[in-house]
Amino acid sequence: MNKPMSRHLILIALYGVLIAYAALSLMPFAWMLITSFKTPADLFRLPPDFTPTLLSTDTPFRNYDQVWTQRDFVTYFRNSVFVSFMAAIGQVFTCALAGYAFARLPLPGKNAIFAMILATMFVPVEVTIVPEFLIMRWLGWLDTFLPLIVPSFLVGAFGTFMLREYFASLPDEYADAARMDGASQFRIFWRVYLPLAQPALVSVFVIAFIQNWDELLRPLLYLSTPELYTVPLGLLSFFGQYEAAWNELMAGSVISTLPLILIYILTQRYILAGFWGGGVKG
Repeated sequence: MNKPMSRHLILIALYGVLIAYAALSLMPFAWMLITSFKTPADLFRLPPDFTPTLLSTDTPFRNYDQVWTQRDFVTYFRNSVFVSFMAAIGQVFTCALAGYAFARLPLPGKNAIFAMILATMFVPVEVTIVPEFLIMRWLGWLDTFLPLIVPSFLVGAFGTFMLREYFASLPDEYADAARMDGASQFRIFWRVYLPLAQPALVSVFVIAFIQNWDELLRPLLYLSTPELYTVPLGLLSFFGQYEAAWNELMAGSVISTLPLILIYILTQRYILAGFWGGGVKG
């Protein structure tokens, strides 16, 4: 067998494996989407029916209409957008400051401090949630958005690591030229290096937004007023004491997933550039 033929066979096998993996990964989302277009009577048929039965009726989007209008999903959606956006913006700002300091400033003991920050990534949330709850109660922040937003304004370990690597990969000549023009250290950071780090900043924002959008534990602990519920907490309202509205739950899950897919599609090239730039030294 000649080399071009063997190379084509390897590519075909590789693409076959990737397609199979993609199909398996998308299967839960496909089942969720199909279930969102079913009536309650069609959910538990045996054998399972993969036909979205509502699409052949006069009201194909009945489940979505009920979720959006009768379940107060608009409020949940608006709350999640606000909380996730504010928390992500705050994390980008603090991680950019910390990442630049660790990468560019001659701070004594910065490697040890950086190692301690990275060590926090290995601490489960469940370990710190009790003292965090006591602090929030002492501050009087229970049943507000502050416990969901303010902690993310503090430095995030992953975002700090990513931006530190990205800032370290940028050439030193930019800072030297700015110093010759009389720029201060903060001006060098703000006007020179921060615009160059746009891909990494977008990547940190998207990751932080997704993490806060999917957060369930903190809203469950801190929020008690239904008008303040976020999307994950609002989805729990589809479960009753003895039964669950699975078709509406799946419709709500589809609605809650679409913004994340849209954000990733719009920022994909920045995310790839951010991870690539943070992993390769210049």
